[in-house]
Amino acid sequence: MLDAAKRCCERWGVQKVTIDDIATDAGVSRATLYRLFPGGKDVLFDALRLRELEDFFTRMSADIDGHADLETLLVRMVVAATRELRDDRHLALMLAAEPGETLSQLTVAGIPRIESVASQFLVPLVEQYLPRRQSVQIVEVLSRLVISYFLAPSDVVDFGDRASAQHFVRTFLPAYTPVLTRS
Repeated sequence: MLDAAKRCCERWGVQKVTIDDIATDAGVSRATLYRLFPGGKDVLFDALRLRELEDFFTRMSADIDGHADLETLLVRMVVAATRELRDDRHLALMLAAEPGETLSQLTVAGIPRIESVASQFLVPLVEQYLPRRQSVQIVEVLSRLVISYFLAPSDVVDFGDRASAQHFVRTFLPAYTPVLTRS
């Protein structure tokens, strides 16, 4: 049903999709959808957003495996997240079709959800090097920075480029990470 909701959103946009559209695409009854998602469309879309975030961080996690130190981990996190955002076809379609709603889900309305899921996936990795509080802080800061630079690309910093991301981490994150290696 979540796949059906995603397909319908890509076809018509979030605002125009109805429960009937999703039920038809999924091959289930409207009643079945409401049984599984008692709050209707809003609850279903919240579930879809959460699943998409979990899928995003699962894909991203595969790209950051094998880090040797904190600096390598942070650089890989930033680069992998940026590349995932840039390559996300669904996100690109939603930004084109419904920029207001999509931007809201990447910023004001969505930031708490994004930070929560990012913390679930990334804080345990960072905690190998830093105390919990610092790990949470750095994941939050990097999440917000990656989203910001994705939405408003810079001519100076390119988080999708390893060398640029590494320069940024080395230059601006020592306040958070005094244990960064300097190789």
